[in-house]
Amino acid sequence: MKQLHIKVLVGLFLVAGVLAWAGARLWDSLGTLPGVPVAAPIVLALIAAVLAATAFSMRSRLRAQRERRPGAKGVDPLVAARAVVFGQASALVASLVAGLYGGVGVFLLTSGIEVEPRRDQAIYAGLSVLAGAAVVAAAIFLERVCKLPDDEDDAGATAA
Repeated sequence: MKQLHIKVLVGLFLVAGVLAWAGARLWDSLGTLPGVPVAAPIVLALIAAVLAATAFSMRSRLRAQRERRPGAKGVDPLVAARAVVFGQASALVASLVAGLYGGVGVFLLTSGIEVEPRRDQAIYAGLSVLAGAAVVAAAIFLERVCKLPDDEDDAGATAA
């Protein structure tokens, strides 16, 4: 399984942001721009909390297993792999969603937020971007927790 790269996540965020900004400008010129849902930052924050809780749980279980504590519950490798895949998928989707809401938020900020509904939409978009960043951070933390140590024997065998 390949490791997440920050460059890919940032690139996805930026491309989605630019496209969302352009789309929001076009949509607003043709009619009423759809609003940012209030639930968007809440759902993203819940996903970040689930990822962080999974990471902390696995970290403590792996630490207990490494220290050979009596009664320590080990981590099934398949469960760890599934958690990492969930984290990576969540990070990719959160980067895309945060970019979309970021682009809409930038449009709302530059088009004037004197009107209260637009101000509220800009706040919801900003909170969505922050919650998306929290999802990415929790996913990267989960990936680091579940990372296997490098196998030094394989490196020596290929050199010989």
